[in-house]
Amino acid sequence: MITEKTYSYTYEEYEDQGKSAKTMVAEMLSDPDFPDLTKITIGCWGWAAEDSCQPILDGIVENKEQFSSIEELFVGDMDFEECEVSWIIQGNYSRLWEAMPSLRELTIKGSTDLVLGNISHDNLESLTIICGGLPESVIKEIEKAKLPNLKKLLLYIGSDNYGFDGNEDTIKSLLDHMDFPNLEYLGIADSEIQDQLAEVVVKNKIMGQLRTLDLSCGTLTDKGGKLIFETILHYPNLEKLDLHYHFMTEEMVKKLKTLPVEVDASDANQPDEYDGEIYLYAMLTE
Repeated sequence: MITEKTYSYTYEEYEDQGKSAKTMVAEMLSDPDFPDLTKITIGCWGWAAEDSCQPILDGIVENKEQFSSIEELFVGDMDFEECEVSWIIQGNYSRLWEAMPSLRELTIKGSTDLVLGNISHDNLESLTIICGGLPESVIKEIEKAKLPNLKKLLLYIGSDNYGFDGNEDTIKSLLDHMDFPNLEYLGIADSEIQDQLAEVVVKNKIMGQLRTLDLSCGTLTDKGGKLIFETILHYPNLEKLDLHYHFMTEEMVKKLKTLPVEVDASDANQPDEYDGEIYLYAMLTE
């Protein structure tokens, strides 16, 4: 019995056969495997840089009885050859929370036109947003969310060139006001101000309940690494530190690996220099 499946269109199917976000839900429902599925991955819906996934979200809501048993949903699972992450046109998820009561994991890729609305869900355990720049408006929606069973929150913060219009105070406000009593995995990742965000995170009360802290994929340097090293020992509850893709020196990495937690500090990078200026880039932006 098949319990998970990916639905995706190529550009040729979009161009030659008229397949698009408007046809995808009907195709899902006509699939004989669909009634047994608990996990759905939605890849490219044809030309995601021009067409929103909104018809897919609306179709799920309009057929909510058929989608009521889905436990995992990934919307936008496509590589850069299909569509650059910053070009993916997302949609409004406001009505999805009520329509999918069994949902435990939601992953969204892309942040253009992304709206989460008033987030309220009793069973959601994992929320991941992968993007090149997360708008402050979306972060504020998460800040007010009612997710009593959320265990994992992973946010790609990204670059101000591709949608992030906040700063470290935006993340501080998120951490100060969000109410996720069961959260044990926090990821504030992929930022071009990773040192500043690392400071905000490790000084926040949320640290006392985490098992995994994910500050990966950004521009973390020795400045942030030193602060992490000096702070982590205050939190014996922490079991894993994910810092992969960073700009720390080998000496700092060795120091971090002496901590009594599992440390992933792989994928070290070197800054670029151009005309005397030093440039550090997050892993995923455009």
